[in-house]
Amino acid sequence: MKNGIGQPVQRKEDLRLITGRGEFSDDLNLPNQAHAVILRSPHGHARVRSIDVEAARAAPGVLTVLTGRDYVEEGLKPIPNNPLPPDLPMGNRDGSRIIVPPDYPLAVDRVRHVGEGIALVIAETRMQAQDAAELIHVDYDVLPAVVDVKGATAKGAVSVWDDVPANLMVDGERGDKAATDAAFAKATHVTRLEIKNNRVTGLPMEPPACVGDYDAASGRMTLHVGSQGILIQKRALAGVFGVDGDKMRVVTRDVGGGFGTRNLIYRESVLMVWAARRVGHPVKYRADRSEAFIADPYGRDLTSTVELALDAKGKFLGLRTRNIQNTGSQAIHLIPLLRGSAVANGVYAIPAIHLHLQAVFTNTTPTSTYRGAGRPESIFMIERLIDTAAEEMGIDRIKLRRMNFIRPKMLPFINSVKTCYDSGEFDANMMRALAMIDAKGFSARRREARKRGKRRGIGFGNYIETATGIPPERAVIKVKPGGVDITLGTQASGQGHETMFAQMIVDMLGAPFGQVHLIHGDSDIVTMGSGSHSCRSMRLGGLLLGRASAEIVEKGKTLAARALQAGKDAIEFADGRFRVAGTERSIGLMEVAGLAPELSAPEPVTLDASAEITSMLPTFPNGCHACEVEVDPETGAVALIRYVAVDDVGRVLNPLLLDGQMHGSTAQGVGQALLEDCVYEEGSGQLLSGSFMDYAIPRARMFPSFKVENNEVLAPNNPLGVKGGGEGGTTGAPPAVINAIVDALREFGVREVAMPATPQRVWMAIREARG
Repeated sequence: MKNGIGQPVQRKEDLRLITGRGEFSDDLNLPNQAHAVILRSPHGHARVRSIDVEAARAAPGVLTVLTGRDYVEEGLKPIPNNPLPPDLPMGNRDGSRIIVPPDYPLAVDRVRHVGEGIALVIAETRMQAQDAAELIHVDYDVLPAVVDVKGATAKGAVSVWDDVPANLMVDGERGDKAATDAAFAKATHVTRLEIKNNRVTGLPMEPPACVGDYDAASGRMTLHVGSQGILIQKRALAGVFGVDGDKMRVVTRDVGGGFGTRNLIYRESVLMVWAARRVGHPVKYRADRSEAFIADPYGRDLTSTVELALDAKGKFLGLRTRNIQNTGSQAIHLIPLLRGSAVANGVYAIPAIHLHLQAVFTNTTPTSTYRGAGRPESIFMIERLIDTAAEEMGIDRIKLRRMNFIRPKMLPFINSVKTCYDSGEFDANMMRALAMIDAKGFSARRREARKRGKRRGIGFGNYIETATGIPPERAVIKVKPGGVDITLGTQASGQGHETMFAQMIVDMLGAPFGQVHLIHGDSDIVTMGSGSHSCRSMRLGGLLLGRASAEIVEKGKTLAARALQAGKDAIEFADGRFRVAGTERSIGLMEVAGLAPELSAPEPVTLDASAEITSMLPTFPNGCHACEVEVDPETGAVALIRYVAVDDVGRVLNPLLLDGQMHGSTAQGVGQALLEDCVYEEGSGQLLSGSFMDYAIPRARMFPSFKVENNEVLAPNNPLGVKGGGEGGTTGAPPAVINAIVDALREFGVREVAMPATPQRVWMAIREARG
């Protein structure tokens, strides 16, 4: 159908957004609204001896000033962080419990990272609140700060939390250690690398903003916030305030980017609801970009020692890793550590795997999920290992991969950590990508670049992901005379949900594209769902809309049979119309909805239906990204010359929007590989990359035109065959880019370039290799 599944339909929400009719968090202002400013710690680690807020409370326009001590004395609970994913349990190797420290939205007696909230000022205007915040005096006892894995695990390191010895939050393992040790013992060759997946920040275009509201008569609290899942936020708030769910409402309208960092509730959101209850007015908070840099959750920051065991012919025998996640000052999420371990072998058949998994606390902003959440880290490791092993053993890196791929006939394939890959054509992906980038003609391009004083390299990365998404999810469809309303617990943050869900209804019910309306983002309407993360929206939403649509059709046949005076068995449904088989008699879906009240006798029938899922439905998006770079050996500057991608996202619902997802995720992946790095000063914990002057992000001029193709291998576990298309670039780009850079510099003896591969790092790698 013209606007159905598989068509490159333009986004229906764009006209509203580009004409200024979007409803983002900072667009909302409520009557009699107050404004909040948070005084934040300038120190990475310090005891708070005292806080003097009297001058601030007496300042013009100030309604109140609140501290962490006020929060505790009111009996409010810490934010209920649950860092372990439900399907990947983890315990410490010695049997001890994993300690999850209390996460208060304001520091109580001790600050543990620069930017942690100290006091909350509520005033009639934002400027008054800012002026008053400057009058607060805090007496700090400054302590040494640890900012990275090395510092946190050093002998005698200062403890971020007194009850967490050596700052070690988690010390677990996955896989078979005995089998892996045996594989390494018989190996002809072992490749070993030390790899750091650098810390990055999501930087959504829309900085955090929210409004808290409180109705004293009912005791009901409301949070208006940009988020990736209203019910996750609602449950957290209900836990903090110790109230039943019906006393809490969360509303999310348009969201200017999420990337995983907005899955969980922010401290500021808790504070605004609390503030509204305290002052009896709605209270609004809007962060500036500097606050976002120091307070928003970060991503990545994984330090790894990885080893690959091979026999004399290059067959993979075993994989051994030690991964240490820098969780920052709090235990928000261990999903990056644990979810990444599920695909440690990438797309290769490795008989034995052992993963030593650790997480440490540091005096830095906490890390959380960020686009890909663990899978980009694992894929980067295995792809760098393979390129390095190929060089060490003198085996062509394409040949080495091809002899170790998981082949279609081996599927379903259960790897050594019990992850079951269900579909994919990994060798076909790579060979197609190499053809698209013209790998056969690369030698000539390399020679031409050398004449210009440049060094050209080609690199590629084969990737696979575990697209899971935390259940539950629910879809509701209501057909009305004027259109179709669909309600889902997913949450759009720029992906195009209004468009793609409408395309599904066009296919499933034959409804006109413009008459399909998506309802989401209000916990008073959405009663079940876990938002949007891990490519879950189209997969779970599509599954449930399909089930609910089938029920709508069955109900519609009952009503149409009455309207057309025929037996229900004689009614057929196609292209939005019910027909009596073998006749011209028919009635449209919307007409049936309009006639439903008078056609319901003797039994009432309404054209609405719902479907829900409460279990995991994992799929495995995969693909191959390849690129060519040119390096200037005199300056270390890297230029991205060619970039191609073959992605297997299952069925492509909208190729236009999928290309947009690939372009965006690739830009983020290249950003991590070449530019982005959150840097803290050792000892003080000061953030040195706290603005766009110091934290570089990709520009459009950096990129060549992307060549993108899709290898549609349908997922076998859902009717649409959808796998997910939101994270391929963040997973495939980093190994492709770094492999290309190392390939370009191989003649100098360069073996490794750490991310981000800035000109300085590349230049230093060349100089160090030359001796």
